[in-house]
Amino acid sequence: MQIATLTNDRLSELVGRFCECRIAVLGDFFLDKYLDVDPALQEVSVETGKLAHQVSGLRCNPGAAGTVVCNLAALGAGTLHAIGVVGDDGEGYDLRKALTQLGCSTEHLHVTSQRHTSTYLKPRDVTRPDLSGEHSRYDTKNREKTPDELSQVIIDSFDTLLPEVDAIAVLDQIEQCDTGVVTLAVRERLIHCARDESCAILWADSRRRIKEFPGLIIKPNQFEIVGIEDPAPDDEVDLETLQAAADQLRAGNQAPVVITCGRRGMLVSDPAWTLVPGIEVTGEIDPTGAGDSVTAGTVLALCAGATLPEAALIGNLVASITIQQLATTGVARPEQLAAQLDRYA
Repeated sequence: MQIATLTNDRLSELVGRFCECRIAVLGDFFLDKYLDVDPALQEVSVETGKLAHQVSGLRCNPGAAGTVVCNLAALGAGTLHAIGVVGDDGEGYDLRKALTQLGCSTEHLHVTSQRHTSTYLKPRDVTRPDLSGEHSRYDTKNREKTPDELSQVIIDSFDTLLPEVDAIAVLDQIEQCDTGVVTLAVRERLIHCARDESCAILWADSRRRIKEFPGLIIKPNQFEIVGIEDPAPDDEVDLETLQAAADQLRAGNQAPVVITCGRRGMLVSDPAWTLVPGIEVTGEIDPTGAGDSVTAGTVLALCAGATLPEAALIGNLVASITIQQLATTGVARPEQLAAQLDRYA
């Protein structure tokens, strides 16, 4: 098995092209809504006698597919488009505003009264900046089937942008089938277009259906490859077992496969199986959004002309930076990558 390598000169060359890259992100856009709770201000409700937590600050960031956009923008991608659906509500307004501030077009982020804006509500103790300050999260998701007319709107936007971009990254966040943006009809359109070698790079990441995107570059994790649904925190799949299963997946997918393996890094299929070792990080880490960081770095590097192993290594560098940022949507800047590459070497 080969080991991924990258020189500083080659990294600089690729990073220099980031500003030329045009990328659309298609999928489930969430609003990450952080509530900074100050325990010193807490009150007891006169009416109920229950504790009333007091919010001293509120922060809104794009989440899920929006996390990929955050990372692409921070890395200096040239043109960004969001393809998805949000509700005609306050959360949808905040999400569109945040994406616009990142320089991402929301022309194809369709507003509809038929859906709520998916939201991760994240209360946290303002006096504890580490992960111990996090309260239980409250999620707002659409749990009814996505109307066929909304799927068609997404397909129309995909068809419109496909000739105008270098890559489309697909983020299938919703676990319940056909209740998110990436419905069966949308997947079928993606698969059909993936057969055209002249079209943009098509990349897919999915929480539950990663094996249902033949023809697209896919990013499963090590457990999805071998069919483990609920791994323990310290579980790992040995490389021999992993590669045997990966060979079968690569043959069935008929397109490259990028397998994330936690601390061990990534295993990349093309042009030959290549290991991208993980980068050792000290101190507390927050792995939330690490996979989205990998997607952003890898897809952007592919658009800049990197080979798949080079691109995966850059995705690895990006994720090693973002996981060190606690209780926020972590991003990496281009100027941070060289130092991480030195650590990798």
